[in-house]
Amino acid sequence: MEDKSTKYIESVGRRKTSVARVRITPASKTTFLVNEKELEKYFPIKEMQSVVKQAFSEIKDKFKVTVKIKGGGIHSQSEALRHGIARALVGFNLELRKNLKKAGYLKRDPRAKERRKFGLKKARKAPQWSKR
Repeated sequence: MEDKSTKYIESVGRRKTSVARVRITPASKTTFLVNEKELEKYFPIKEMQSVVKQAFSEIKDKFKVTVKIKGGGIHSQSEALRHGIARALVGFNLELRKNLKKAGYLKRDPRAKERRKFGLKKARKAPQWSKR
């Protein structure tokens, strides 16, 4: 359990149906703990790991990052985590906002699956129509 003297910044990142609750604490080296697992164990694919670390690309500070993620798939979870980390970094240092915003990490990607409508097979796909 963490002692109450350490200051942390908390934020929420979202993408599709994924929600990532992120806490960053200044530390001697950057470490990730995602749902009580290391980053490499939770996101075994290198592409997902690099998506998560993109927000730290131009930052010299080191942080301990603890995250609780739920919902969505693995890819949307990694992007939700990046969104949460970017928001937390802005809370830590407001001067980082310009670069993070330019890179597009502060924008919550609102695209999600469209709901299915009655009378249709999928959201927009209609059953085959025949004249006779």
